[in-house]
Amino acid sequence: MYWIYNVLLIFYWIGLIPVILYRLAFEDGFYERIKQSAGYMPASLLKKIEGRRAIWIHAASVGEIVATSPLVKEVKKEFPEAVVVVSVVTATGHAMAHRIIPEAEGIIFFPLDLPYLTRKILHIIKPIAILLVETEIWPNFLRIAQSEDIPVMMVNGRISDRSMKRYKYISAFTKEMLRSIERFCMQSKFDAAHIEVLGAHTPDITVTGNMKYDQTYATVSDEEKQSLLEEFGFGNNHPIIIAGSTHKGEEETIFETFKQVLQEYPQARLLIAPREIYRGHDVQNLANRYELNAICRSDMTEPVHEGIPVVVLDTIGELGRLYSLGDIIFVGGSLVKTGGHNILEPAAHGKPILVGPYMFNFKEIFALLHSRHACEQVKNGKELTDMVLQLCKDKDLSTKMGQNCLDIIRENRGATQRNTQELRQLFEKHHIIP
Repeated sequence: MYWIYNVLLIFYWIGLIPVILYRLAFEDGFYERIKQSAGYMPASLLKKIEGRRAIWIHAASVGEIVATSPLVKEVKKEFPEAVVVVSVVTATGHAMAHRIIPEAEGIIFFPLDLPYLTRKILHIIKPIAILLVETEIWPNFLRIAQSEDIPVMMVNGRISDRSMKRYKYISAFTKEMLRSIERFCMQSKFDAAHIEVLGAHTPDITVTGNMKYDQTYATVSDEEKQSLLEEFGFGNNHPIIIAGSTHKGEEETIFETFKQVLQEYPQARLLIAPREIYRGHDVQNLANRYELNAICRSDMTEPVHEGIPVVVLDTIGELGRLYSLGDIIFVGGSLVKTGGHNILEPAAHGKPILVGPYMFNFKEIFALLHSRHACEQVKNGKELTDMVLQLCKDKDLSTKMGQNCLDIIRENRGATQRNTQELRQLFEKHHIIP
């Protein structure tokens, strides 16, 4: 199976040559990204890891980076002599990692999953262990790590229904890849059952919980919150509505809801954060079509004028902290069939949360918050408007939902520590001294 995968991979990269050349010519930073993926590490990283014991943590993009943040802190505390290298796949993940994981000695782009390049980078970094965050399964990387006797562990493991369907199409290959992973630390019993069905060895599977409950990078002090409120022009306004990680097809509904809120609450403000930050000015133009004056965060040079009720957040790594400013939070990717996004970030700030009907990527987390009346689900734009207005009027309901969020977060912390202890046991099994 591996030779088929490699042949297809080579043809894939050959087909991408025109795109790569275009991006090399016009995209800032793309040369350095390709250079790293081809095995040329920054000199600063080489100096830091020389002669030291490296723990390689791979987190593909922004969502996985959020989970990785508390893990790196805990690993550095538990194994202070080890160096931590974090690899990512996306440019947004790379930027986010630099923003919220300052403890890592290196943040690099993951190698192209070709045998020669993968082996080259493994020989450069010489990791004593590899941790895969959520479900980052790369065939050649896993196979070569196994051949080099590098133990691999999955942490914060998650298998969505969509991923299950994809992996089942290549079930034999998936089972073979999973044999390269020694320990599976899964978020929930559902994820544990899924990974077992895909072929993981049952005794190697444990449920350690979701490390996103442990994230602290978004913590905001009272002084910082007041400063942010003034910067965004939210100082004396109510309600402040935050729509995070929105997708095409959702912004229209959000703007329609906000216009109706403004009729009853003229001092209301909206912070809307498109999932794809490059869409910022498109979302700003859409707001203008709804006769809503808007400004993009990237264009802000001074505190937002009181005559601008909408701010479009088109920057990386700020949303988690800015949820602290909101009175009501809507988390996107849920009014369209994307499957929802991380609702734990606003929950950590004790905010009432609203989502649409499609939360299949976060089934267990949503089920928990919904069952405890911390997160309410709406079916369409009308229900969204009705629920937002209800929360505006019913302060007791809003406060209760926010407190329920904080209770759930407090009760479910500890996954990061459990994953770190599993790593310690892995080291002991292999007689590794980090």
